[in-house]
Amino acid sequence: MAEIVAMPKLGFDMAEGTLVRWVIAEGGEVAKGAVLAEIETDKATVEVESSAGGILYRQLVAEGTAVPVGTPIAVIAAPGEEVKDLPETGTEGGADAPVAAVEEKKVPDEKTATAESAGQKAEAPEVPAAQPAQVAPEGGVLRASPLARRIAQENNLNLNQVTGTGPSGRITRKDVEKALQGAPAAAPVKPAAAAAIQPATSWAPGAPVPDDERQPIEKLRSIIGRRMVESKQQVPHFYITSAYDVAPLMELRKQINLQLPEESKLSVNDFVVKAAALTLRQFPNINASLTDKEIVRHGHVNIGVAVALDSGLMTVVCKDADQKPLRTISQEVREMAVRARAGKVRPDDIEGSTFSISNLGMFEVEHFVAIINPPEAAILAVGSAQNVPVVIDGEVKVGMRMKATLSADHRITDGAEAARFMQTLAGFIENPLRLML
Repeated sequence: MAEIVAMPKLGFDMAEGTLVRWVIAEGGEVAKGAVLAEIETDKATVEVESSAGGILYRQLVAEGTAVPVGTPIAVIAAPGEEVKDLPETGTEGGADAPVAAVEEKKVPDEKTATAESAGQKAEAPEVPAAQPAQVAPEGGVLRASPLARRIAQENNLNLNQVTGTGPSGRITRKDVEKALQGAPAAAPVKPAAAAAIQPATSWAPGAPVPDDERQPIEKLRSIIGRRMVESKQQVPHFYITSAYDVAPLMELRKQINLQLPEESKLSVNDFVVKAAALTLRQFPNINASLTDKEIVRHGHVNIGVAVALDSGLMTVVCKDADQKPLRTISQEVREMAVRARAGKVRPDDIEGSTFSISNLGMFEVEHFVAIINPPEAAILAVGSAQNVPVVIDGEVKVGMRMKATLSADHRITDGAEAARFMQTLAGFIENPLRLML
């Protein structure tokens, strides 16, 4: 029995997505859960998985096409099955294609609903017929997908020399790969160790002052800006900062990591995620979100972890973190961060967070405050663990402290409750063996 695959809704306010690349060709065998295609959202390039097995009978949307949520993009059929009344394929206007009438098949609402996951509001421009891209004029906009930019950067390819075949001349992954096939080999560009942190242009005293640079605002940066402005303007933030004794945590982490291979070592952030998750179980008002009519206290504790990308921040989500051991949390967050930086996040990677953590400790940041990610009730900003003078039994000694600041929504919680949350969090961070039980 045939199955229609629709453009998934990656967020409550997403309107459309761009189909960047088909992974499986027409007529190819498809396993349930296999990646069918890559779509570009406001946040990243996301892999679309098949909800059924069979044969990819027809691709209904061309690569590079912007498609409204819910629009059919493919039909999967059983081997040898005939599917009738399909819309014309190979057109650029996938958004206007009629819903296929499939023999002996009516798509239930549940099939579309299972594809829904969290993201940001799509703001793709209207899509004219594909046309070759031109070299961006000074101060102009060079249109390219995040995946295309990444591949070009890794291969030291100038995108101004690539002809785009996507909407409005947008450069796609396929365009970059085609250009690389005909280009001389170039030394690959090694990614920065800090991932997404670009050094300033070097300049020596006495040298000519460099000209101004005009950098087009990428969609992710634009969305981050819009949402953060809305959050600061509409959410009544208040902040509580605590300094935690992390000497026991650092010692326990050291002992554990001596027993683990390099690729599996635990980070301080893994301990913080686990500690916050266990604390949230005791404070349902902080593991909550706000709608127009009600406060939703979430049953699951899903921790969003901010990941730095070239174009901004993305939050990946560790589901049910209160129920998982530290090594599982560490592995899941590490794998999702790798996919995010490669532009390969899955819908499940970025949906459903109930509380967020932003950690800048690896950059030697002592203290900062973070902006709440609506509709969540709070976010925890974590600084670095530092050796500082502390008073112990009337004497000044060297101690290791880590500051953390909770930003909370005053419409959902209050100062006293938030302060108790930070005290309870201290019980887990300063007694890390509790995180192992």
